[in-house]
Amino acid sequence: MHVPPLAWVILIVVVIGILVFDFLGHVRKDHYPSLKESAIWTGIYISIALSAGLVIGLTLGWNLGTEYIAGWVTEWSLSLDNLFVFVIVLSGFSVPRPLHQKVIAVGITLALVFRLIFILLGAALIENFSWIFYIFGVFLLFTAWQQVQEGMHPEAEENAEYQENGFVCFVRRFLKVTPDFVGHKYLQRVDGKLFITPLLLVVIAVGSADVMFAVDSIPAIFGLTNEAFIVFAANAFALMGLRQLYFLIEGLMQRLIFLHFGLAAILGFIGVKLLLHALSTNEIIFINGGKPLDLLPEPTIPFSLGFIVATLTLTAVISLTVSHRRNKKNHGNPADDTPTNQTPPPETN
Repeated sequence: MHVPPLAWVILIVVVIGILVFDFLGHVRKDHYPSLKESAIWTGIYISIALSAGLVIGLTLGWNLGTEYIAGWVTEWSLSLDNLFVFVIVLSGFSVPRPLHQKVIAVGITLALVFRLIFILLGAALIENFSWIFYIFGVFLLFTAWQQVQEGMHPEAEENAEYQENGFVCFVRRFLKVTPDFVGHKYLQRVDGKLFITPLLLVVIAVGSADVMFAVDSIPAIFGLTNEAFIVFAANAFALMGLRQLYFLIEGLMQRLIFLHFGLAAILGFIGVKLLLHALSTNEIIFINGGKPLDLLPEPTIPFSLGFIVATLTLTAVISLTVSHRRNKKNHGNPADDTPTNQTPPPETN
């Protein structure tokens, strides 16, 4: 189905409106959100995302509405992995806690721009080169295997230290950086010379780090829909609620001990789905003589949505149950001499 230009205009206006409200209503307030505040706003953003699916279904058809919901759930689940990187980046730059909101909000805004570029490129490739589904499918299977490896070695992620990516290193090489944060400033003049502050660097780091996740998530959602409008809408509403989600589950992330396995199952499922679709529209001469090959029926969107939701639910329940039992066992172990009521040392920035 061709999505009318008016739908794009409305979507972009809504996204910009939410971002403006977020910046003016929350980010400019120099505070670290409480658990209650984060929970309320996470619920609001989830409601907005689900309402968008309802509107899409009523106006553009329930097929696209179902594709959007499946895509949003997929992007939302994959974005949970972003939160681990956010923690490492903010810790690596020793960002003052009151600035966390601004860093994540600006970084997510940059990520939306980057992802829109990826989506338009992906849509153009799919429209002109059907064999791209083979590449997307194999890449997702490889990414699923990487998730399994990370899940089998959780200590590596827990002890991970931030390492600046190439883009941030490039910026440091050509621009002078102040030694410390200067409030909310991105630029600062020192002795008549213009410097950038670490705040600008950390925002660039968060935004550019998301590009790596877009490489995983964009092919994943194209396995559920070929419509660029749905792909961008799902990405936008998943990312916009990520800031509130970060503060809500910051302390919970360490308890989602099987998250990588759940994400691996989702990526693997969509990877297989993409390969089945590629075979059913095959045009590559050395595969079945360039003729379509229907080995197995391609999973429907309702089935895909059910599989993704069930996988996430099962992952969360098992993770929280097992981590609770492990914590209870460790706290009850006399050999564990770590005091449980020790007051943590104050943060220094």
